[in-house]
Amino acid sequence: MISVRAVTSCSIFRSSPPVSSFRCRLNNHLRTTTSSSHHDRYSKSGISFPMFRFDLPILGHGDVRSYSLQSFVDTVLEELASYRKRKRQGICSAIKLTTGGEALDDKLVNQAVEKGLLVEFKKDSERVLLAVVQRRDGKKNWMVYDQNGVTSSIKPQQITYIVPGVDNFDQTQISSFIQKAQQNLDSSLLEFAWIELLEKNKSVTPEELAEMIFGSVEPLESYCAHLLLSKDDLYFTVLETKGSRSIYGPRPPTQVEELMRRKLAKEAAEKELQDFVQLLKSAKAMPSNAKPPKTSWVVEEKIRCKIESLEAYAIDACKSNDQKRIAGMILTAMGMGKTASSALNLLIDIGYFPVHVNLDMLKLNIHTDHPDEIISAAEDLLSEPVDPDKINRKDLTHLKVYAIDVDEADELDDALSAMRLQDGRIKVWIHVADPARYVQPGSKLDREAMRRGTSVFLPTATYPMFPEKLAMEGMSLKQGEVCNAVTVSVILHSDGCIAEYSVDNSIIKPTYMLTYESASELLHMNLDEEAELKLLSEAASLRLQWRCEQGAVDTATLETRIKVPNPEDPEPSINLYVENQADPAMRLVSEMMLLCGEVIATYGSCNNIPLPYRGQPQSNIDVSAFAHLPEGPVRSAAIVRIMRGAEIDFRKPVRHGVLGLPGYVQFTSPIRRYLDLLAHYQVKAVLRGDSPPLSAGQLEGMASLINMQTRVVRRLCSSSLQYWMIEFLKRQPKEKKYRALILRFIKDRVAVLLLVEVGLQATAWVSLGTQIGDEVQVRVEEAHPRDDIISLKEVVV
Repeated sequence: MISVRAVTSCSIFRSSPPVSSFRCRLNNHLRTTTSSSHHDRYSKSGISFPMFRFDLPILGHGDVRSYSLQSFVDTVLEELASYRKRKRQGICSAIKLTTGGEALDDKLVNQAVEKGLLVEFKKDSERVLLAVVQRRDGKKNWMVYDQNGVTSSIKPQQITYIVPGVDNFDQTQISSFIQKAQQNLDSSLLEFAWIELLEKNKSVTPEELAEMIFGSVEPLESYCAHLLLSKDDLYFTVLETKGSRSIYGPRPPTQVEELMRRKLAKEAAEKELQDFVQLLKSAKAMPSNAKPPKTSWVVEEKIRCKIESLEAYAIDACKSNDQKRIAGMILTAMGMGKTASSALNLLIDIGYFPVHVNLDMLKLNIHTDHPDEIISAAEDLLSEPVDPDKINRKDLTHLKVYAIDVDEADELDDALSAMRLQDGRIKVWIHVADPARYVQPGSKLDREAMRRGTSVFLPTATYPMFPEKLAMEGMSLKQGEVCNAVTVSVILHSDGCIAEYSVDNSIIKPTYMLTYESASELLHMNLDEEAELKLLSEAASLRLQWRCEQGAVDTATLETRIKVPNPEDPEPSINLYVENQADPAMRLVSEMMLLCGEVIATYGSCNNIPLPYRGQPQSNIDVSAFAHLPEGPVRSAAIVRIMRGAEIDFRKPVRHGVLGLPGYVQFTSPIRRYLDLLAHYQVKAVLRGDSPPLSAGQLEGMASLINMQTRVVRRLCSSSLQYWMIEFLKRQPKEKKYRALILRFIKDRVAVLLLVEVGLQATAWVSLGTQIGDEVQVRVEEAHPRDDIISLKEVVV
């Protein structure tokens, strides 16, 4: 039988390929096979080739060897042409192969299905099997015994090929037959057949192809030819099919070229994918301290694109179907399910993501680093500071100034002073940092701050609204240093209402930087030398009493703070603090901030300044309806549930019923909140005698964008805090018990609980007899921070 192998690297696609193209292919083939095996193979087919030794040394220059090989090729081609001519004559008479328009109908005559035939049939959409026909099954169907040893009933239309020349095939030999066929398959043989059939504009059946490339139409060769044609997606296409018979035609050269291009591109992509998968497997197998750094995955573009696809898949943020497809292929190649969690776990396993990566931060696209041009602009301001209000600043450096904040605060933007006047009234000063001294409306730094809207405070990091150096060194208040500020001074009547006020640019010198804990301790010690702190506490009490008389609603509750200093570690440390907002020091600060907000609203109203005036309409909440609930977190939670959202007016003050204030403007955090900074722009312009830089309409438009970003950040902070609280509980001993307050019932005995030691709200079933406000003990059954799952079980004593 004849078998001539084609090497696609030498393929030349032409409608009438010259003999040189055949020689190129044959030369390539002969260089990669042994002469003896081919001599034997061709001799059996009736073709005599001269012996040619490939192990002979080169005699002289390359042209000597080329000449010898060329002579051999010429001889082969002559013998091949003669052989084909003889065979073609036999084929034409046997299967009616015509040289002009071929008789397709004659080729599509179906062989009747009979017992003992060897047939190929379609088991399902993905599997094609070989089987021996056993017997009829009803009028139309047939029982077959397939290659897997399974007997089943098939319909005639499931049969895709009947192997010719088979009678009573031994079903035990199916596997052997398939094995021999697989060994004899060589798809490169199709190229020779394609060239010849394309040149003569002829179609072909599997049996005709078998005769052409194998020199035989025996069952095995015919089945091999059928497999080659039915699986080929390059050279041939099905022209017509009738039952189990199909006729194939050669594709046009341009189409073959395009298919070949696509095939090579696909193979290159598959190779690229396999190389990437190997990189992933290698990184995954490395110990945690030796994994490649994140930066190494983004150096090469092809690798970076695949990593970015996985990252986008992990956070459900694929920008295109192609990105989703690439990620799916990678996960499949890694033997993983095509889910976001699989992509996340893979990126963690290779060290690209830390174990506790903040997915919400990636999903919400929160900006962390400042652009270089913004950092450069900030550094320029620090190197050459200019104070447009220098000559109009009131010197308050003689006052004792307390800055009270959380212990890890980096941006200190408010501080307090107090003294008792001769008439017995208390005068307080609320000093607010003055970032508008550096930043002007419309500047680069201002536009960047507006885009961010707020600083981001997470358990794992702080991302300031302004560049870190400017925010924490230039703008922040610092202990023992002279600092610029905007100071609101207030004299209080004995009942806590405002008697007098003023708003001034100032300079101060902070005396103490206190944490809430240390401030509370000093208040408790009641030291004479800290009389000013005691006065501030007294003023705060007066203010709270006055606000409550104006209809204010006390919503003080427990507030959780978490600090994770080493979030990149697999097991980072977690520092958790639960603060009671009713604590004396926290009350002191919050009351002074509210007082400042009321003064600015009053000042803005008197001077017709457009400002973000905040209000809340529910001034008629009947607090007595909640009197049966314990004061504190339980009552606060019940009241907050019926409160409506705050409103903002940019032209005039709006009553804030919940705070019990006639008007309120947030003013005390201009380094952290952009709306506070806008209020500073407006107020400071009036203090200089200028018109406010922004109209009410401009403020409203800007505020709508800022509030959108602020809501996003608030959601991020809440989810991050929740994650680390659950992670904290996950690490605690399983037998540990927690105190929990029943805030409300959802249904039956399922209650919303507040874990007092953690500040976390969760649901659990509680026993009969318990009521809202009761305290129960619970144990943590399950804690899965990544899935936001916390399961509690009541411990019945």
